[in-house]
Amino acid sequence: MFTKISTKKAPAAIGPYSQAILLNDFLFVSGQLPIDPDTSNIASTIEEQTRQVMKNLKAILKEAKMTTDNVIKTTCFLANMEDFSVFNQIYSETFTNCPARSCVAVKELPKGVLCEIEVIAHI
Repeated sequence: MFTKISTKKAPAAIGPYSQAILLNDFLFVSGQLPIDPDTSNIASTIEEQTRQVMKNLKAILKEAKMTTDNVIKTTCFLANMEDFSVFNQIYSETFTNCPARSCVAVKELPKGVLCEIEVIAHI
């Protein structure tokens, strides 16, 4: 049996999925876009977007009584690999425990954003 995790401090799902699912001791967080949950705005720069994604992830983790220290795996999607160094700098400030990671460039992301991150965390 699993539990759906949801918070208004992160953007609502824009499709038929949950913000996160808690299964036993594992939390599976859906890909988070850089949408400000209070305004629905999307910043324009990779730096601002990456920081917003991190805020959204932290809000969902907090709802599940976890922190970024519980994250064991991330999957990162970038619309442009030229943004990698800026993205990576902000990522390293957030994920100081250095979880396993995949980072790929994709043709495009929903709503034309520059980055998206999904995570797996463990209690």
